[in-house]
Amino acid sequence: MSTSSVSKGCFVFKPSAKKKKTLSLEDHFIHGCEGTENSEMRFKLCQDLWDTIKTDTEVLQDELNRNILDSLLDFTRKCSSTRQHSDWASQMRASEIPTAALVLGVNVPDHDMTFQGLSELLQQSVTPHVASVQAKECGALKHLMKRVLERLMGAVVTVDDEEEEEEVEQTSAQLHNSVHCSLSTLCDWYNTKSKKSYTGTPGKKRSSPVKDDPQQPPLVIIFKDLEAFNPRVLQDFILICSRYIERLPLMFIFGIATSPSTIQHMLPHSVSSLLCIELFQSLSCTQHLATVIDKFILTTHFPFKLNGKVMQVMISIFLYHDFSVRNFIKGVQLALLEHFHSQPLSVLCCKNKEALLNVMQLGHQDLERIRQLPSFKRYIEKQEPQEQVNLSTDDAHIKEVCQRLIKDLHKYHKNYYPILRCLHTLTSSLPRYPLGKQIRELHLICLEKNVWENEEYQSAMRLLKMLAKDELITLLQKCVEILQLAKSKNMTSALVQLEDVLAKFKQLDVAAEPPPSVEDCITSPVKNLQKKTDLFQLQKALLEMNESRRSKKLSPFEILRNEAIEFIDGLVKSHLSPPESQTLNEVCYYTSSATVRRHLNATPRTSIQTALNSPYYYLQNDRLKTEDGTVSNAAPDICIVYKLHLECGRLINLFDWLEAYATVVSAAEGNNPDFDNFGKVDDVKHARFIRAVSELEFLGFIKSTRQKTDHVARITWGGC
Repeated sequence: MSTSSVSKGCFVFKPSAKKKKTLSLEDHFIHGCEGTENSEMRFKLCQDLWDTIKTDTEVLQDELNRNILDSLLDFTRKCSSTRQHSDWASQMRASEIPTAALVLGVNVPDHDMTFQGLSELLQQSVTPHVASVQAKECGALKHLMKRVLERLMGAVVTVDDEEEEEEVEQTSAQLHNSVHCSLSTLCDWYNTKSKKSYTGTPGKKRSSPVKDDPQQPPLVIIFKDLEAFNPRVLQDFILICSRYIERLPLMFIFGIATSPSTIQHMLPHSVSSLLCIELFQSLSCTQHLATVIDKFILTTHFPFKLNGKVMQVMISIFLYHDFSVRNFIKGVQLALLEHFHSQPLSVLCCKNKEALLNVMQLGHQDLERIRQLPSFKRYIEKQEPQEQVNLSTDDAHIKEVCQRLIKDLHKYHKNYYPILRCLHTLTSSLPRYPLGKQIRELHLICLEKNVWENEEYQSAMRLLKMLAKDELITLLQKCVEILQLAKSKNMTSALVQLEDVLAKFKQLDVAAEPPPSVEDCITSPVKNLQKKTDLFQLQKALLEMNESRRSKKLSPFEILRNEAIEFIDGLVKSHLSPPESQTLNEVCYYTSSATVRRHLNATPRTSIQTALNSPYYYLQNDRLKTEDGTVSNAAPDICIVYKLHLECGRLINLFDWLEAYATVVSAAEGNNPDFDNFGKVDDVKHARFIRAVSELEFLGFIKSTRQKTDHVARITWGGC
């Protein structure tokens, strides 16, 4: 914009008020997903399921942590009241710092949520004075002291050797409110706080000093990651705190990830003797995961499902990488988002009534997608010729069939999970757990193939036919309790039949046919075998014994036991077929295990090399797109330098490297190669080259070498 004026001056032109519109998550989902005709509906379904998982997860984790948190609250109340007693034992205990050793396990990513809930509960019901510290912010004693005082007092705390630096940065108001970093300052602040809270109550008269006040709230300090703290810093802090224990009601909570013996390894006896330690054990991460899987995976409340390979990847990452239930749930949410983003027919992945309504709203393109599903193709092949024609051409007819198939898919899930739990109840009591100790192991087997064709399943059925009466009745009674919670006609019918079997067991007259004594069953064959000294005769006798057992008439209990196990076997074969055998399973089951593994189990080296070799993969800039695998001369400097370094040997001459870089950059700037200054190194190119080389060195691709001063050495070779 140009201006004209008689006098010289400065003119301000305000920028346009129009701002570049930023795309929301919904816009990215709708415009980037496959099959945009129903993308808005899919996004809404995905968001509803996402919010439900998030809310229910938080509620579940609160319930799982409730017992351990309640125990810690009782401990803090008990320790606070102990200081008020006058007996000798209480006085001796009050001279020590009450310490709760909270063993949380190695699932470190989940600890923040636990400590956050603990801090909130303590502030609500025990004391408003709670401070949480981490090792990374407490490298020295002064830093630990400063963090504790700041979070307890809510004020700016200054350290002696930092006062001069902070005076420059802090405002006058902050300097006025800052306090000195020492526990004596904390004592004065706490006494002032206690007097205010006590004298603020009308009609009360103080009869004892502050330290004997029964309303005196404790000062709780939480060490989130005890193992990561510097032992010397921790020892000095405890020694200092022990000198003020009569003036301050201090209390420690140690967050331990490994073992309680960590305290003994970090603190000598002279320091640990100043602590009154009580151990608290939280729920193990595997138990936590089992509960999450039971509530979110093995249920009909969530229509979204994971197939066997995806489940195996997520459980493997949990068991062999982080033990984080929180990350496992994030993986479920990631799979949910990927499924609704990449599968246009995921609009049918919802509850039964809503799915039936959505079927009638499908367009011709969606119906064509249904016809291309592998499970629907198999369904068409099993129909009569005329029905095959109708399903392939008539859109109205295929909608009616899809409604029936969606109903069948929901019925399949209603029958699958109760029978799965019954089978796990029976087999988990067997020795060596032939089908797995956890229900997730049995679920994975059922997702992959027909479980009854598994050799371990057949072995489990044989073992079940050898159970004693009381044990079998107990297990069948548990199965009855499981089926009572199921809501389907098939499960109701199975419940009635199983209750009839249990009634027959109770009606058995054991005295009508007394079983042979254990001594007769054992000693008599042994006596006969003792006479057989020849190996051939011994083998013959053993075969005869085996034949006699087979030909022996079964007792009424054995007949009924076989009948009960065969009934369970029939339920398994009827309702535990793999989900791939169900038509339209693709609308509910997410199957891309490679995508989940790539997102959850990231490989930094592969990602870095991909970014440097092909910057278009991440930047999505058309100027960077190349077809022959080379890097465009318009790529970032580090990509050009990286590509040039791949063409060198073990040692790289920096001057040659710089000249090659300058040539590539000159071509990118559009300079004529015939000009004399083409490829010349100027100050700007030199600075850009130095920065790119420094970045490569930081990433670990090159290092300096003493062999030649003007050379660098390559560290990495080959690709991923």
